[in-house]
Amino acid sequence: METLVKNDPVVAIAGVTGAVGAEFIATMDRRGFPVRKLKPLASNRSAGKTIDFRGQKVVIEELNERSFEGVDIALFSAGSGVSKRFAPIAVKAGAVVIDNSSAFRMDPNVPLVIPEINASRIREHKGIIAVPNCAAITALVPLWPIHQKNRIKRVIISTYQAASGAGAAAMEELVESTRANLNGQVYTPKVMPHPYAFNLFNHNTAVDPETGYNDEETKVIKETRKIFEDDRIAVGVTCVRVPVLRAHCEAITFECEKPISEDQVRTLLAAAPGVRIVDDRAGNYFPMPIDASGQDDVLVGRIRKDLSDPSGHSISIFVAADQLLKGAALNAVQIAELLPERVMA
Repeated sequence: METLVKNDPVVAIAGVTGAVGAEFIATMDRRGFPVRKLKPLASNRSAGKTIDFRGQKVVIEELNERSFEGVDIALFSAGSGVSKRFAPIAVKAGAVVIDNSSAFRMDPNVPLVIPEINASRIREHKGIIAVPNCAAITALVPLWPIHQKNRIKRVIISTYQAASGAGAAAMEELVESTRANLNGQVYTPKVMPHPYAFNLFNHNTAVDPETGYNDEETKVIKETRKIFEDDRIAVGVTCVRVPVLRAHCEAITFECEKPISEDQVRTLLAAAPGVRIVDDRAGNYFPMPIDASGQDDVLVGRIRKDLSDPSGHSISIFVAADQLLKGAALNAVQIAELLPERVMA
């Protein structure tokens, strides 16, 4: 049985029954994150059920205004509406909130943190720290070491986003609709706006009628500039939902201020935290969702010159990352590990 230490934090998880909530628990366990007491929180539909945590059954409590009394760290992944309502309550009760929703990401008073990039911003928190959008994290972890050495002035991203980004219900819909399709049955979508099996479509967020960009694309653009602290970086992005259960992929082409070679990029990425190069041209083996699933690292391959740029300033890459891990739960737990409150405990 685990030895509990008095200074270990009491951790609450808001949205514990969701796909990311389950990964919060698994990631804390796998990384040995110290927890004196776990408070699993969910809607009244799940209250009273139990979850397994380190060999014990823990009862799920209904999320309410009193849920955060005595809590040190609150991990949120229950949607922006829940975060907007309950995160300030948690902070007032004395907890540090690490929020996986979009609720506070662009708030100038809230650090937007990818630990491999801007961990120093964690110390500036005023009670809430935001986890970036999963598509942004997937792109920015490998781009950052390059940006540090040779400023990226422009980046074009096309995403191939898995069902996991839309939660457990979307993952189940992909499984059910695929089964129905293979059995020759009609399946009416309940979660996604379009048939999901053997299909792909524009990311299932609202499209701005003026710009033509969906919300996911707008998030990636704005969050890239905030995290890189570079308002001049030009970002073009197309976000697409694909019929893959777990792990996002992205095709990325970036242009640097100075010429850059494939070898320079490989050298920078080989030494970068949170990155693993998978770039076997002879074997035609590159990043795939099936390999990224369950992995902490962002997989990077297809590293090559952008032949449309004769100046030699541009490189194209292909990346894959587990949206539920580095794109969400792992990034949040990494932030929790670096909280100054824990460092000083």
